[in-house]
Amino acid sequence: MWAVYKKELKSYFLSPIGYIAIGIFLIVFSLIFYLTTITVRQYDMGNLYYNTARYGLLLIIPIITMRMFAEERKNGTEQLLLTSPRSITSIVMGKFLAAVTLIAIILAFSLLYYVILCFFKAPNLVSTLVCMLGFLLVSMAAITAGMFVSSITENQIVAAPITLLLLFLPDLTGMLSIINLMGHYQKFPAGIISLNEIVPLVAYMVMFILFTIIIMQRRKSIK
Repeated sequence: MWAVYKKELKSYFLSPIGYIAIGIFLIVFSLIFYLTTITVRQYDMGNLYYNTARYGLLLIIPIITMRMFAEERKNGTEQLLLTSPRSITSIVMGKFLAAVTLIAIILAFSLLYYVILCFFKAPNLVSTLVCMLGFLLVSMAAITAGMFVSSITENQIVAAPITLLLLFLPDLTGMLSIINLMGHYQKFPAGIISLNEIVPLVAYMVMFILFTIIIMQRRKSIK
């Protein structure tokens, strides 16, 4: 798993993908920071993270995930990956953790804005860390959806819009409400950790990780 993890993480920064993802985050975060903090003097880190998750992740997640398996298939390296001594689970988890690490690196840049706010009005550090945790969990859930989409297509251009369709769907009722990611990111911006939000996000992650493992296992058995 760690060999796949290191290879994937390195690939994000040996290509423009990692830098584009960081750039998009900083642009969206900076724009919202300007509109809320600079313009109307609203010193609320929760609002910054919530709106960046709502609008920024729609661009960041497809860019990060559309190449995960689709590129392997397109370049003809998928067979080498599937016939390697590594298990399918370790391959999937290695790619997943590499993408999560990239999001964590991106989140680290947001602490610069916390430092800036300290010159005006020191935000609550614990609440800010809770906001970051919520952002990370939503991102992780979204990554698993994008990873699953990438596992079922070899076309990255197709993978990106399908991922968009799976992310941040309108409010749904009943059992399908789990796929409304932003619906499970309501209390984190207020600095509250709620199991009612954590459990559905974790369930969403587990569901799509299992789907991806099943798809890749099936592809391996066909090879």
